Amino acid sequence: MGAPDHLQLNITQDEEDANEANSSEQTNVSNRSKNYTRWLKIAIYSLCSLFGQLAATLLVRCYYDKGGKSQWMGALTQLAGFPILLPFYFTSAARKIPTADIIHSSSKPFVFPLVYIVLGLVFAADCLLFSLGLKYLPASTFSLISASQLAFNAFFSFFLNSQKFTPATTNSLVILTISSTLLLFQSDSSDPSNVSKAKHVLGLICTISASAGYGLMLSLTQCAFEKIIKRETFSTILNMTMYQSLVATCAALVGLFASGEWKGLTEEMHAFELGKASYALTLTWATISWQTFNFGTIGLILEVSSVFSNVVCVLGLPFIPILAVIVFHDKMHGIKVMALLLACWGFTSYMYQHYIDYHKSKSENTNVNGGDRASQQEETNGE
Repeated sequence: MGAPDHLQLNITQDEEDANEANSSEQTNVSNRSKNYTRWLKIAIYSLCSLFGQLAATLLVRCYYDKGGKSQWMGALTQLAGFPILLPFYFTSAARKIPTADIIHSSSKPFVFPLVYIVLGLVFAADCLLFSLGLKYLPASTFSLISASQLAFNAFFSFFLNSQKFTPATTNSLVILTISSTLLLFQSDSSDPSNVSKAKHVLGLICTISASAGYGLMLSLTQCAFEKIIKRETFSTILNMTMYQSLVATCAALVGLFASGEWKGLTEEMHAFELGKASYALTLTWATISWQTFNFGTIGLILEVSSVFSNVVCVLGLPFIPILAVIVFHDKMHGIKVMALLLACWGFTSYMYQHYIDYHKSKSENTNVNGGDRASQQEETNGE
């Protein structure tokens, strides 16, 4: 009886080993499938962010170049397209909300609306400044200065998000600052519609201020997620985007009517060089492009992080001067070329630092997980 029992024990052990091997193989296949899906989503979101930003910037520049004058209308194109996200919002809201989320939301009934209002007003002011910058500067100059938002983001993150400065980050901050400063010394001969020197300087100041405001808004948003909302799910990101955009759109509409610019919109449409239909299409597609950009940005925040999302945003900026030369015949003087090279250098330095941080974090997680598995194996052997 001993031999059959021993044989049966070996067969059972072999079956368990085979089942464990099959389970492990299925897990690996499932993990690879999830990784492929995740990287596909990241690629799609990145393309939405890049092409949305490129198209929107050029379309708004076209609006001003062909006769558009309203800076509040330029700001509204960046804000008013948020209803496009309503299907995603209602789909997310229809899902079952965990009890913990309900308790968390009810514990701070007035804090969340205050966060949305503050960030929405900052967003509206930032879009107005960007609109003024595009109105008075060539698209190439505007995009090169906008690259400084990475440096401003790092600066504000140091105080609000406890981000540490490394040699690569510091190098990026200095290089991007120099790149933007160089453009202060360029001639204004290539400015759109031959704007005056005063408006040229105003455009520079507004674009630099807008870049600083965008960096501040990203840091404030991250701070709100970490210290107030304390969750970064798809539904919370959609809530932040929808309510923030709603507040910003209302503020921009108030500005449009309070400034009296709405009275000249009909005349502006009739005087548009490309025609009334092109006027409407330009603003419509600019609005859709900005929301495509926002959708990609939201997706990247969800799948990776807000920092990576900002890096992808800046990635497309060096391509705008090249397209501006082709579409609007902007002149690329030596100072602009030097600023473009410095902007690419600063971006590469910033990206390299996050590449190092990513692999360092991945290595630490691997070591922690390996240590946990080793401990579990020791406990199993001890039993």
